[in-house]
Amino acid sequence: MIAVGLDGFSKGWVAVSIDGDQRTISFHGDVADALSCPFDRAGIDIPIGMTDDGERACDRLARARLRPHTSRVFTGARRWLWQEYRDPDLANEEAGRRGQTAVSRQLWHLGNKIMEVDAFVRANAARDIREVHPELVFLRLNGGATLPRKKSEEGDALRRRLLERSGFHDIDHWLTRARIGSGAKRDDVLDACAVALAAHQPSGRVPEGSQPLDGHDLPMQIWF
Repeated sequence: MIAVGLDGFSKGWVAVSIDGDQRTISFHGDVADALSCPFDRAGIDIPIGMTDDGERACDRLARARLRPHTSRVFTGARRWLWQEYRDPDLANEEAGRRGQTAVSRQLWHLGNKIMEVDAFVRANAARDIREVHPELVFLRLNGGATLPRKKSEEGDALRRRLLERSGFHDIDHWLTRARIGSGAKRDDVLDACAVALAAHQPSGRVPEGSQPLDGHDLPMQIWF
């Protein structure tokens, strides 16, 4: 069983692979390159499957699990936002005309990666590629107890310890020497590790049961 976990950063993607007892990290410019090696299941920390109004049950359920830190789940991804607009203010004006919620600046700036993954997954429908939210994975690893902000010193240390307990014995090396020059931040590496764990041995998903599908038959379900 070869599992890969991907987390995006400004210059590309962090890829963490789990193959038996072997765990490796690599950095890639695009998602196609990151998933060019053989794998049985991949997880990606990015919305997969979108509705025209940006409303997804999986987002609502993920936010409920992470309460009070609901803002850790970005909501409102819609293909038309990035297909039709290059300016977030104009996109939000159109959202208002359609009676929809505005897109946040954080989500807007993820648009290129969202659309990159959308195109890749649609072109590779036979491959097992799932949406994973790392904060749900860390919540599970922490026994259901909420975690401090990931960019805080305390939050970084706790996530690192949880990953070490889960078999990532080279995590300190990955966070320092391995990522130098890649452009990836510490939390990008930590998140990719968490996503890989969910891809390797998923513990649950929201919503449970059968996968809700979007208009392109992509699943709208978040694994952890």
